[in-house]
Amino acid sequence: MTPSTTSRNKNKILRAVIPLAFWLGVWQLGAVFMDWRTGGYGSLLLPGPGEVAGRLIALAVEPAFWQAAGMSLVRIFAGFALGAVIGTAAAVATAAFAPADWVLTPAVKVVRAVPVASFIVLVLLWAPTTGVVPAIVSALMVLPVLWGNVGKGISQTDPQLLELAKAYRFGRAKTMRLIYIPSVLPYFASGCATALGLAWKAGVAAEVLCLPALAIGTKLYRAKITMETPDLFAWTVTVVVLSFVLERAVGALLRRMGGGKA
Repeated sequence: MTPSTTSRNKNKILRAVIPLAFWLGVWQLGAVFMDWRTGGYGSLLLPGPGEVAGRLIALAVEPAFWQAAGMSLVRIFAGFALGAVIGTAAAVATAAFAPADWVLTPAVKVVRAVPVASFIVLVLLWAPTTGVVPAIVSALMVLPVLWGNVGKGISQTDPQLLELAKAYRFGRAKTMRLIYIPSVLPYFASGCATALGLAWKAGVAAEVLCLPALAIGTKLYRAKITMETPDLFAWTVTVVVLSFVLERAVGALLRRMGGGKA
């Protein structure tokens, strides 16, 4: 390992550790101040990082913790995948056919404009079971993002490459594989990175309102109504960690699809 590589690795570690230590310190100071202001009842409003870490460890040894986390991941990732497929298909249809553009574009813009809370309530009224609500809401959040990004990627395809494909008499499948997909893939990857965070937050919010049997959102709601604030913070930390895990997993998948370029 060269000195320059060692220096870069050290800088990466410092850039990760220093901000984390700073904000944990701010959190701890806030918890101490709140405890002082409330005469020893500060954990009801702002528990310290040590207390939250203790509750997180206690929760993590329970099977129900992993069942709730796993079911939330399955629901939200399923919704993300569904929204990505529908959004991509809609973008291809609107780019290829004018009538599809006339019909689908206003609908997608309406989906983009409607607040998440409205979607959650409406889907909760129509869905056969509460378990599918987070997936549907996540899909609705992902759809407009992928539609916009993929549509932009299609429109930005190099016209000279398309002329070249015509000159060499490429078929539709070959033109799609060799020209459109490489052009669209960076836009698709960027859209997935943006949409994934939206899907995760919207899915957990939907769980808080529809309360499936096994879900992080259900655990958050029950911790709130029982005033178990350390548990509330512990589940929030779980949401953040799983969001990073899901983002890394999807990013690795996209890089694999794009040959390491995504």
